[in-house]
Amino acid sequence: MPAVPVVEVEQRSLAPPTNKGHAIAMHGKPKYGPDFTHFEYVNPDAPKGGTMRLGRLGTFDSFHPYIAKGTPGAGSSTETLLMKSDDEPFTEYCLLCESVEWPEDRSWVTFTLRPEARWHDGQPITPEDVIFSFEILTTKGQPLFRFYYSAVTAVEALDERRVKFTFEDGENRELPLIVGQMPILPKHYWQDRDFESTTLEPPLGSGPYKIADFEPGRFVVVERVEDYWGKDVPVRRGTSNFGRIRYDYFRDVTVIRQALKAGQIDFFSEHSAKEWKLAYDVRATQEGWLLREEFLDESRGHMQSFFMNTRRPPFDDRRVREAMAYAFDFQWSNRNIYFDSYIQGTSFFAPTELASRGVPEGLELEALEPYRDRLPPEVFTEPYHPPVTDGTGWPRENLLAGLALLEEAGWEVRDLKLVNRETGRPFVFEFLIRQASLQRVLLPYQRNLAKMGIDMQLRLVDTSQYINRLRAFDFDMLISGPAQSLSPGNEQLAYWGSESADQPGSRNVAGIKDPVVDALIQAVIAAPDRESLIARTRALDRVLLWGHYVVPNLVSPTTRLLYWRKFGKPDIVPLYGPSPSYWWIDPGKERALAEWRETREAPETAERGTGGGSLMQLAGVALLLLLGYFVFRRALQRPAS
Repeated sequence: MPAVPVVEVEQRSLAPPTNKGHAIAMHGKPKYGPDFTHFEYVNPDAPKGGTMRLGRLGTFDSFHPYIAKGTPGAGSSTETLLMKSDDEPFTEYCLLCESVEWPEDRSWVTFTLRPEARWHDGQPITPEDVIFSFEILTTKGQPLFRFYYSAVTAVEALDERRVKFTFEDGENRELPLIVGQMPILPKHYWQDRDFESTTLEPPLGSGPYKIADFEPGRFVVVERVEDYWGKDVPVRRGTSNFGRIRYDYFRDVTVIRQALKAGQIDFFSEHSAKEWKLAYDVRATQEGWLLREEFLDESRGHMQSFFMNTRRPPFDDRRVREAMAYAFDFQWSNRNIYFDSYIQGTSFFAPTELASRGVPEGLELEALEPYRDRLPPEVFTEPYHPPVTDGTGWPRENLLAGLALLEEAGWEVRDLKLVNRETGRPFVFEFLIRQASLQRVLLPYQRNLAKMGIDMQLRLVDTSQYINRLRAFDFDMLISGPAQSLSPGNEQLAYWGSESADQPGSRNVAGIKDPVVDALIQAVIAAPDRESLIARTRALDRVLLWGHYVVPNLVSPTTRLLYWRKFGKPDIVPLYGPSPSYWWIDPGKERALAEWRETREAPETAERGTGGGSLMQLAGVALLLLLGYFVFRRALQRPAS
C-alpha cells in the first residue's frame, strides 16, 4: 500500500511543466499582464458612432474570403481565438478564449473559450465550431490554410469549453500562436451549405460588425453590432468605434483619389510618390481640412519587385532571371518617376532588422554552411545588390552585362531580335498588370529590354481576371512583394516553399522549388530565440535574393496617409504604425468640417497634378478648342478677297 502514493508522486514529477495565461509570446514575455484592461495605443473611452467611408480598388462578387474562388468583398466579421498586439513583434492575447495553455516544448496548445462568446444569431461559440473550422479550412479552404496548419496532427474537444491542438514532433514555436489566428466559423451555419461555392449571402459572423447593405461590385456597408459580446474584452476595448463603415469600389485608383478630394471618402493610403507630390495641392489641404501624414515605417518588410514565373521558360533559367535585372534602371526611375522618394530594394525584409546585409557571419553563416555546396559561391562572398546605373537613362554597360548572361544561357541576337540559339524562338513574354498607372513605370523597362532584343508585352486586365490568372499561375511576370512581419514563420512556406509551388491559388508567386530554401524556412520556424530568428531569416533572405527570382524594384521608407479632419486618434503610435481601426469620429471636428463645407465651395476634385483642374474647367477648355476649330475651318473655306 505505501508504494502507491510514491508511484503517483513520481508520475506527477515526470509530467512536463505547462504555461497557462491570458497571452502567449513568440519569444520572451507578453508586454501586458493578466490584469490589463486595454492596449495603450487605443482610447478605451472613445465615443462610438458616425460613419467611416473607404475606397476599394476593383470589384467583388462574393462574401466568402476563405476559398480560392471569386473576388471577395469587404465585410467579413469572424473572430479568432487570439488577437495580435500592434506594439510587440509577435505576441497574441486571448479574444474568443479566456485562457491559453501550452507546455515548454509547445507540442500542443489548449484554449478555454469564453462562456459569453457567441455568434450574431445568439448561439454560443463552442469547441465543435473550432474543430469544424480547422477541418473545413484545411480541406476545402484556400491553399494557405493547408500549408499554414500542416503540422497540426489532431484537434479535440476536452469538454464543453476547452479545445486542444496537438502538433507533430519538431521545433515549431509559432504553432500555438498561428492556430490562434485561424478564423473560427459557425458549424451550424456552414454544415448545410456548399463551402466551396462563392456566395453573396452575408455569412454569419461573431465580430463587432455585420453587413447591413451592399450592391455587388459597387459598395458594402457594415454596421456595428450594438450587443457585440466582446466589447469589454481587453483586446477589443477602444477599437471598432465607428457606427458604420462604407466601402465604395472603384475600377481605377485615380478615381479613388478624386473621390477623396471631393469628400466622398474619408481616408486613403497613398502608394504613388508622384501623386503624393502633385495631386493634393488643393484648397482642402491648404486650409488644413484634408490632412496629409507621412511617417517612417520600419514595422514590416516589403520590397516591391517584378516576380518571374519560374514554372515557365525562359524564367526557369537562373541566368536569364539575373539578366532581366540589368534592364531595370532604378536610379533613372527614382529620379524621373518616383521623385527620389524610394530606396532601391535589396532585401525581401527591408527596411527591418531582418534584412540580410554585408556577407554572412556568425549565426547566419552557421545556418548557411551546411548547404555551401548547393548554393552559388557569391552567397558567401558578396553582399547582394541589384544592378546600379548613373541615372542618365542609358545603362549601356548593364545591358551588355545582361546580354552576356543571356548568351551564356543559349540566346543570341539575330536581326535585332533575341532568339534561342537552338530553336530560333524569339524572346517574348507578357507582363500582367491591373492598374493602368503602372504603365508609366514599366514603359522605360520595356524600352531597355527592347534594346537587348527582348519583346515585353504589357497586358492590362480587370481585377477579376487578374486574380483568376494569378491563382492559375497564368502569367510570365507581374508586380508583387509579400508584406513581411517582424516575426516571420510558417507563412514563409506559402511564400517560397516547394509544396506550395504547384498548388493553384498559393502565394508562391515565383514557383520556387528549392530544397535549401525549404530547409532554411524550417530553420526560421524552429528558431528558439529572437537572435537566432534574425540570423536565420537573413540567411533565407540571402538565398532567395541570389536565386534571382525577382527584379528588385523599390522599398518605401515611409507610409503616406490622407484623411479628413473629422477623426480622433490616440497619442501613442504603436510599433506597426497608425491604424483607423482604433480611430473614432470626433463630433466637434465633424461639425466644424460640415460647416466649412457649407460655407465654401464644394472641395475641388483637383487643382494641380492629376487632372490638372476641375472637370468643369476641363470641359470648358475642350469646348473652346472645339469652337476655335470650327471657326478656323470655316475661315479656310471662305474665298480670298
